[in-house]
Amino acid sequence: MATRGERGVSRVLEKLEASVNAGQYYEAHQMYRTLYFRYLSQKKYEHLFKLLYEGSTLLLLRDQQGSGADLAILLVDVLNKSETKPSEEWIEKIAKLFELMHSGIPERDTYLTNAVKWSMDNSKKGHPLLHQKIAEVYWKEKRYPAAHKHFLHSSNGTVYANMLIELQTTRGLKAEIDLFIAQAVLQFLCLKNIQMARDTFKKYTSLHPSIRNDVGPPYSFPLLNFLWFLLQSIEQKNTVQYEILRKCYDISLKRDSNYSDYLENIGRVWFGIDNRKNNKNQNSMFGGLLKTIIGDLDSSDDEGENQSSKPTAPELD
Repeated sequence: MATRGERGVSRVLEKLEASVNAGQYYEAHQMYRTLYFRYLSQKKYEHLFKLLYEGSTLLLLRDQQGSGADLAILLVDVLNKSETKPSEEWIEKIAKLFELMHSGIPERDTYLTNAVKWSMDNSKKGHPLLHQKIAEVYWKEKRYPAAHKHFLHSSNGTVYANMLIELQTTRGLKAEIDLFIAQAVLQFLCLKNIQMARDTFKKYTSLHPSIRNDVGPPYSFPLLNFLWFLLQSIEQKNTVQYEILRKCYDISLKRDSNYSDYLENIGRVWFGIDNRKNNKNQNSMFGGLLKTIIGDLDSSDDEGENQSSKPTAPELD
């Protein structure tokens, strides 16, 4: 026999369905929240997962952006309270809801920030797969700086390389082919992620229509040769080769003023070379550098997104 509480929930569900069918979305949203508090007090997390995910999806698809996003934020809250660990299934669902949200609503940023924090299990910057899926959403929206920011913390070099190729071929100059991949590789190395640096470089050079015919190395772009040798020197822990490379490719490295800072940091984290004169300069230069590269995940991804169609030096971050 159903309890009084269960009968009450059943009545709310019936009213909820009727409100949705009648297009009374405000009332439906309030009922979703009523059920949320009831289920949460009883720790019926599985009921909550189904209710909030389906409710959020339904409202977002019917262009009830504020209400749908509110339920999505509550869903992430339940994932935290139930101590649910990041999984491919939930990451896919979180990314799907993010994609359904309009980019202009403020709740989208709140939702993303909370989702990334929830995914911080073994990674201080959030789960790599979540970053990849969010980056792919931004890529579809042609919001390349925001996509780049999340790809930096992902682990799929092939997908990222494809976005870089699209960005370079549609918004860059032919003379900038090597600059796009150079910035990405150097930033990955500053983040101590040589696997992504290597994978992205390999895919970019093998898939880019203006590079793939090169039987490289050697490549026809000196900066690409530098990157290839740089990765080799890091893998071999060859400090002498690293220092020689910087001298040999000095002219190419002067094409972007940021390269010097990147390489100073790479020399420190990979080879133990510290050319900084004092701690004050150290904190100023490298602290600011890494803050620029990593970005603040608690802030909006819209910052720095405006860019010209033909940048002289590609700024992805």
